[in-house]
Amino acid sequence: MNRTNLRDAPVSRMLSEHFSLRELCTSGTAVRLGIRNRPDEVAVSRLQLLCEHVLEPLRCRFGVIRITSGYRCPQLNRAVGGSPRSQHLRGEAADIHISNIEVGQKMFRFIRENLDFDQLLFEHIRGNGVCWLHVSYRPAEESPGKIVRTNRRQAIYNYVVPPSLRRKALAC
Repeated sequence: MNRTNLRDAPVSRMLSEHFSLRELCTSGTAVRLGIRNRPDEVAVSRLQLLCEHVLEPLRCRFGVIRITSGYRCPQLNRAVGGSPRSQHLRGEAADIHISNIEVGQKMFRFIRENLDFDQLLFEHIRGNGVCWLHVSYRPAEESPGKIVRTNRRQAIYNYVVPPSLRRKALAC
């Protein structure tokens, strides 16, 4: 696989009918800190699969959705307090803004019941009402002598962001 960086590639490139590379790489924290958040080609292909298998079907069902965090380079992931094993680092995850709990519940149910996904979290910060959906999708890995990796379909409805990450979770 070619792991060259797409520093000069047009970030306006469309990954699916309604989602652009720019949308899945934009970060207020990256802008504020001057971090160049550009994925390599492998991460771009994973973002494209995430769009095709999860984000597009979700948009078709609910209309326009806003991605608050998609791909994160290692520097950005550290700046927002992300896990060192975050699927955002590989282009496999997106956080979706939800306007209210009801809409979030409907989106969560739709994804859980109708789409292939790896991890689905209805995340919130206790006490202030801020909430979002985290969803990830992993491409299948098939090679001789290896176990085929599939999506776990792990869904956690009431995931509370740990106190140590609250401020950083809001900064994405």
